Amino acid sequence: MSDVRNNRREAGGSSVITANRLLDGRIVWQVAEGDWSPMIKDARIIPNAEIEAAIAQAAARQQADGLVGVYGVQIESDEAAPTPVTVRERIRAFGPTVHPDFTPAAELEAHA
Repeated sequence: MSDVRNNRREAGGSSVITANRLLDGRIVWQVAEGDWSPMIKDARIIPNAEIEAAIAQAAARQQADGLVGVYGVQIESDEAAPTPVTVRERIRAFGPTVHPDFTPAAELEAHA
């Protein structure tokens, strides 16, 4: 199984594995034990030379784990915590690109 979402990985770089939880649609990241966490800081960092095999293993278990859309995400090599290379994945990992005061939840609280 080839990871078609990220076919431009750096040879010496690293990646993490992500998916969506079917129960609630939450973005999750695979951790070292093979479990999943909603926090990218907990994610298992995998050398890009090994990522395809790791993705295949996670994808084979996705139905049993209650997941959908398992794929790898290239991360910055010079960061202390896993930080995705692409803007799309940074938004998935760290949240919206707007100030928290301007989110729908904040607007509802302001008008309550």
